[in-house]
Amino acid sequence: MTQTARIFVPRIRSGLPLILCLALAMGGCKTMDGIGSFSARDSAALKGDDNSLRQHAESLGRRYDRNPADRETVLAYAGILRRLGQMEQAAAVLQKEAARKPDDLEILGAFGKALADAGRLTEAAAVLARAHTPERPNWSVLSAQGSVADRMGNHAAAQGYYEAALKIVPNESSILSNLGLSYALSKDIARAEETLRLAVAQPDADERVRQNYALVLALRGDFKKAESIGRKDAPPERVAANITSVRQSMAEPDRWSDLRRLDQKSATAGLQ
Repeated sequence: MTQTARIFVPRIRSGLPLILCLALAMGGCKTMDGIGSFSARDSAALKGDDNSLRQHAESLGRRYDRNPADRETVLAYAGILRRLGQMEQAAAVLQKEAARKPDDLEILGAFGKALADAGRLTEAAAVLARAHTPERPNWSVLSAQGSVADRMGNHAAAQGYYEAALKIVPNESSILSNLGLSYALSKDIARAEETLRLAVAQPDADERVRQNYALVLALRGDFKKAESIGRKDAPPERVAANITSVRQSMAEPDRWSDLRRLDQKSATAGLQ
């Protein structure tokens, strides 16, 4: 269920809020990828390189064409389409299955996450709300709901979803990572750094969790430590380019230009 490693900051200059939202969208890790129980063969293929993924996607596509009502094939095919970045196609495959099985919570969860991948956030929020129940809460769905809420700008609601998910799976690194980014979007950088520091300390923390931590360290102005963390998973020249992107974004005359000042006030007030 891991993805190809991604750099922790996209090479764009469109403001820190967008950078953080992109990190949320790309850094969902298990939260956004755990969409079904695959066969051993399909699970192995999901861990392969892009060429292997494309080959297996073609095979799954043929299986899907022969029997589009086979639940395992639907989940596996949608999962590999998402890995290949074909979000709308994955959502379309899952939408048909959700229409056939409107009470299948796993299918609904997969469909909601695919909609979120495709940027269809309002639809994703509605589907994810039906993908589990108070009697059977699903931590992965809760975390996905949090990611969607963050991307829609409702950070307080997002943090509530993450906290609920953490009650089910305490110290799950992917949830802590998303929670840390949510705090950063709320301009609580000190708390974001603290949460992501806890996330990277977990045994299951992957490269995206570490790179999100590096992002928040850069937002705090600790560029040296951010580069050190980033180089564990990316070439030095790429890390340097990422740090430059953060520096440039922080220099832009927008509402993020005062992040460090606000962070200093929080520290002075003892909010860490």
